[in-house]
Amino acid sequence: MQKALIGKKIGMTQIFDEAGKVVPVTVVEAGPCVVSQKKTVENDGYASVQLGYGDLKPHKVTKPMKGHFDKANVAPKRTLREFRFDDIEAYNVGDVIKADVFVAGDKIDVTGTSKGKGFAGVIKRWNFQRLKETHGSGPCARTGGSIGSCSSPSRVWKGKKMAGHMGAKRSTVQNLQVVKVDVENNLIAIKGAVPGPNGGTVMIHDTVKA
Repeated sequence: MQKALIGKKIGMTQIFDEAGKVVPVTVVEAGPCVVSQKKTVENDGYASVQLGYGDLKPHKVTKPMKGHFDKANVAPKRTLREFRFDDIEAYNVGDVIKADVFVAGDKIDVTGTSKGKGFAGVIKRWNFQRLKETHGSGPCARTGGSIGSCSSPSRVWKGKKMAGHMGAKRSTVQNLQVVKVDVENNLIAIKGAVPGPNGGTVMIHDTVKA
């Protein structure tokens, strides 16, 4: 059965394995999530499951979303995310999914919104080298240099690496490993770092590259 959860990044810490080695982990409060909608190939052209996470007060829900939740007979949720599965027969609308769907050793992908860095230069954003600071190069050691040719093609190519807004984008880290699962508190310890700040929303799902 394919698995997925929505959670909240708590922060990073470290734990010790059976051999006494330190393992850096990210703790994520995963779930409980409720199935708010099922999409089928017959009706929608593809199969997916929509999960809701985080309680929301009823008066903060718009009328269209209130109808959506009332149709599924579930309480309003703050975050809704859709996961495409090959087989959705194991899921039913109203089912509650908790952290126990994952076990230690599972390989997962984690998707979130990376930390925003604001406006950044090419060195910080794209790891450019500094220019020489000798022989009259002037006070421009951290600039990007030339950005294109003169007469041909007489323009700057699309996608050119330049200074600009850095971070605050959807990011996925693949092939992470579940180290520990605390079923009572719905906590999952994931080896390594995951995108986003503490308190940010993340999506945990089976890895696509086993």
